[in-house]
Amino acid sequence: MGTWHVYLLRCADRSLYCGITNDLERRVAAHNAGKGSKYTRARLPVTLAASTEVADKSTALKLELAIKKLPAGRKMERLAEFSATL
Repeated sequence: MGTWHVYLLRCADRSLYCGITNDLERRVAAHNAGKGSKYTRARLPVTLAASTEVADKSTALKLELAIKKLPAGRKMERLAEFSATL
C-alpha cells in the first residue's frame, strides 16, 4: 500500500503542526502554497521540522493522534523516540 509519513511542521509563529501523508514533499509544498490545513494557512511559511516513515496509514494515524495530544515540548521527542524503534 506504500509508505506513510508522520511529520511536524514549524510554522512562522514557531508553533508545531503534526500531520500525515503518503507524499511528504508534495504535502509540505501544499502547506506553503496555502492549500494545506486551515491551521497552517494562517501561519505561513512552514518548514519541515521532523518526519518519520511508517508502514501503513493506520499506524500513521495512531502516531499522529498520540503526538497531537502532547504538549509542544514533547512532540519532537516523541517523534524521535518512535523513529528510533523502527
